[in-house]
Amino acid sequence: MPVPDDLLLADLLAALPADRVLVDPDVVAPFLHDEAEWAEYGRAAAVVRPRSTAEVATVVAACARHKRPLVPRGAGTGLSGGANAVDGCVVLSTERMREIVEIDEAERLAVVQPGVVNDDLRAAVARHGLWYPPDPASSPWSTIGGNVATNAGGLCCVKYGVTRDYVLALEVVTAAGEVVRVGRRTAKGVAGYDLAGLMVGSEGTLGVITEITVRLRPLRTGSPRTVVGFFDTLAAAGDAVSRVTARGLQPSAFELIDRLCLHAVNAWKHAGLPEDAAALLLAQTDLPEPAAEQEAAAFHAEFVAAGARDAMFSTDPVEAEALFDARRLAYPALEQRGDAMLTEDVCLPRGRLAEMLVRVEEIAARHDVLIANIAHAGDGNLHPLLITPHGDDAAKRRAQAAFDDIVDAALALGGTVTGEHGVGLLKLAGMRTELGPEVLALQRAVKQALDPHAILNPGKVVG
Repeated sequence: MPVPDDLLLADLLAALPADRVLVDPDVVAPFLHDEAEWAEYGRAAAVVRPRSTAEVATVVAACARHKRPLVPRGAGTGLSGGANAVDGCVVLSTERMREIVEIDEAERLAVVQPGVVNDDLRAAVARHGLWYPPDPASSPWSTIGGNVATNAGGLCCVKYGVTRDYVLALEVVTAAGEVVRVGRRTAKGVAGYDLAGLMVGSEGTLGVITEITVRLRPLRTGSPRTVVGFFDTLAAAGDAVSRVTARGLQPSAFELIDRLCLHAVNAWKHAGLPEDAAALLLAQTDLPEPAAEQEAAAFHAEFVAAGARDAMFSTDPVEAEALFDARRLAYPALEQRGDAMLTEDVCLPRGRLAEMLVRVEEIAARHDVLIANIAHAGDGNLHPLLITPHGDDAAKRRAQAAFDDIVDAALALGGTVTGEHGVGLLKLAGMRTELGPEVLALQRAVKQALDPHAILNPGKVVG
């Protein structure tokens, strides 16, 4: 049986400085959930904001002694409920662990605490002529720890990979409160179990990450070339994506934004973006000249062949960056409407993206639900955003039915339903269908081995 809250709190307050432990309900409230509006969350016994690995270990050990749930949390920008509190838990926020411990130019690596913001790391390593490629749309706010926990993707991942591809080593506090290091600092290390890789994407269910060693690349030079395509239908935009992929082209970023998202960004930021097309495609090349010009011309040709109403080269880097900013701002811009929003995260074989976009339109019409679409088009990673008025229970039920139909459609087309935003709570049912009982049994065996009392972020990822 769990012990009363006051005994657990007494342990925490005795072991930590008083400013680390929050118990006032009004102060605790913002820490109880992430940005997934439709994911349930419970009441926490306390929020703890440690500043060091030793303090994290103290918190985990206290929870282990009292068999009390612990929910790790970064910046709270997640979209699947992965950081949502459960009743009686301790929420462990890494927001104060913001130190960039080391930048090694020779070895092209950086060592950071989990609370370092993605864009802050990128800016810091850029001063050393280096680049950290993973760039989720939330990069101005999301933290490296949260990115690692969810194996975040981003606009550049179509060419440069996701977070897992850049994690060399981790310092982790286990469910017993022990500190271990997994991974390596060397360029090569191929022997044995990849325990660092296992922790990436585990959403705090296998251990609490307290330090991250990431691989860096040389800073890109030159001005990227961007091609913009305007399409009268989502299907035509999807066809353009398939054509670019089939031709073997490799954009450094390849994004889709539909009309609803463009309207929302304009309304929020007065961006002056074109709103009369059904969808906008952005393809960028970062090759050196003259290869960049040739690749951009190839993008343009495939856009035209797919039926683009207009396709143009953007030679102004400021203009191009504004268009990519519109993609990054699409989600928060839609939030400004004041409606409830349920975010899907399906990933398709890129040749099936056009068909999936058509199915999403059909699902929206069938259930009378407003669905906006953004996508990391080059990865086949589509984010249908289901929008309903707050307090409209009937609309919410229709949206949930539409959500389920989108999952079924993605799986029927050979896709997945766990693209890049983690599993958390919202994707549990879809993941079970996607993986099947044998793989789920393996995952649960790993969870049982590393967290036998199920105190680490219970109910997430494996349920």
